[in-house]
Amino acid sequence: MSVAHAESQAAVLDLERFLLVERRRVDLALAQVAAGVLDGVAPALAQPMEYALATGGKRLRPILAAAAYRALRDEPDGRVYRLACALEMVHTYSLVHDDLPCMDDDDLRRGQPTVHRRFDAARATLAGAALIPAAVRVLDVEAASLGLSAETRSKLTVELCRAGGALGMVGGQLLDLQGEEVAVDAEGLERIHRGKTGALLAAALHVGALAAGADAGELAALTVYGEDLGLAFQIVDDLLDVEGRTEVLGKTRGRDLDLGKATYPSLYGIEGARVLAAGHVDEAVTSLRGAGIRSPELEALARYVLERAH
Repeated sequence: MSVAHAESQAAVLDLERFLLVERRRVDLALAQVAAGVLDGVAPALAQPMEYALATGGKRLRPILAAAAYRALRDEPDGRVYRLACALEMVHTYSLVHDDLPCMDDDDLRRGQPTVHRRFDAARATLAGAALIPAAVRVLDVEAASLGLSAETRSKLTVELCRAGGALGMVGGQLLDLQGEEVAVDAEGLERIHRGKTGALLAAALHVGALAAGADAGELAALTVYGEDLGLAFQIVDDLLDVEGRTEVLGKTRGRDLDLGKATYPSLYGIEGARVLAAGHVDEAVTSLRGAGIRSPELEALARYVLERAH
């Protein structure tokens, strides 16, 4: 299925309004979750945690989780959005650590000073680490509030930890750091980003689907959608690092080049990277339709990944 066909199917959805409404729902849920997570935490740790969670962002992962739930079941309520906030918390921790002096040493994130610049590296490191068990707690509490079985709650926890750990995001980050020192080919670059970016995006779809009671075929299709969307997202991220503007990106443009990272434009060229990203979006949409999942929202979100400016 072509991107043009996916766009025609998603055209009935006002994507800009949908994203605005969904971000507001996620931000409300995240504020509720943060209040509970930070209750009783020492101010020296609570302040950088709160700062990291409150600096905005696309909120794409919880939005995807809610969209997957809606595609399979019905309209998600506040419990589903709070459950989905566990994904945003893990994503936020990864950004805090990614920006540290020992990693990418960046000054800006989401248009604001990075956590280690606003506070210091030690507090940023601890705040990021504290978000991981907090996310697992939020996931389990909200899954219980939805009446999910112990087996499903266990699957949700395993999925979140796998995606955020050594076999997913953390492992991908290690490969990314190692790639600054050695030549990386196309296969190696995909391996980096299937872990660093794709794993948590795929987990977002998996979490929403599990909460909705998906069957094995639906889970498989949504996982493929998430993996392909993750690669498309990263390719566009690499393109924006070359073509975007710092004030729009909310982070320092050209940082990948400064660090000597392998990127999709460096391997495929600008146009080749665009074609590759569009191909992954096609595959993502095709996986949904092959499983009989008709979701204008998920199709529109796939298009959004290609069109985003930050």
